[in-house]
Amino acid sequence: MSEDVAAFYDDLAAGYHLIVDDWEAWGRWQGDVLDKLIGTELGSDRRTLLDCSCGIGTQALALAERGYTVHATDLSPASITRAEQEAERLGLSLTFGVADFRKLEAQVEGTFDTVLTCDNALAHLMTEDDLEQAARSMAAKLKPGGLLLASIRDYDQLVQEQPETTPIRMFQSDNTGGKRIVFQHWEWAADGSDYIMHMFIVRPSLGGADWQMRSHTTHLRAWQRDEIDAALEAGGLTDIRWHMTEDSGYYQPIVTARLR
Repeated sequence: MSEDVAAFYDDLAAGYHLIVDDWEAWGRWQGDVLDKLIGTELGSDRRTLLDCSCGIGTQALALAERGYTVHATDLSPASITRAEQEAERLGLSLTFGVADFRKLEAQVEGTFDTVLTCDNALAHLMTEDDLEQAARSMAAKLKPGGLLLASIRDYDQLVQEQPETTPIRMFQSDNTGGKRIVFQHWEWAADGSDYIMHMFIVRPSLGGADWQMRSHTTHLRAWQRDEIDAALEAGGLTDIRWHMTEDSGYYQPIVTARLR
């Protein structure tokens, strides 16, 4: 898992912001939603946070902007370099490191009030052993009473539908990457347990006479909510609760759990 996933995000890091219309606004919106949920769960005085799949910093930067003391890690060195550049550009103070979220106890010092993994990162874990290892690893980085917060696509529903493509989106904003078309093609396994995702970003050439396409491919596991519940429980976490999009306002289902 590690080398393939790191390579996928290393390749995507420079253009990750292109997959949404306005990446900075997208991150700030996520920061608002996540800050509200964390505050509801922990109160306003527990503000240390580990984002253990930070990518180029979508959530980590937004939460640092809201006053959290953030350490952000990712498996992809190129993503961490990009996140550091974005933090410097925005004048934000947070720390970064390269780490595998299955091995945090050995790779990250200290414990935190909140451990965060968003944007479907758990789907890169292909086996039950990997998922349980990640749960134990994240739990090991929580302070007593701390909060694990993870988001993942609604695979309970998607497995029933097994869509082959995501909606085609066309973005026009000149100040956020220019005109581009973004979509994904999903190749499902026969049993619906996993799929190959091909992400396509199509942009006009410099002269505008034709279009150029880049593709990024990775393998994802369509974890069901009861499977994630079982892994979190095996990892020593309690009070496992799902916050669906209609309740949280977030764009993916969120699961929270506590270390007692």
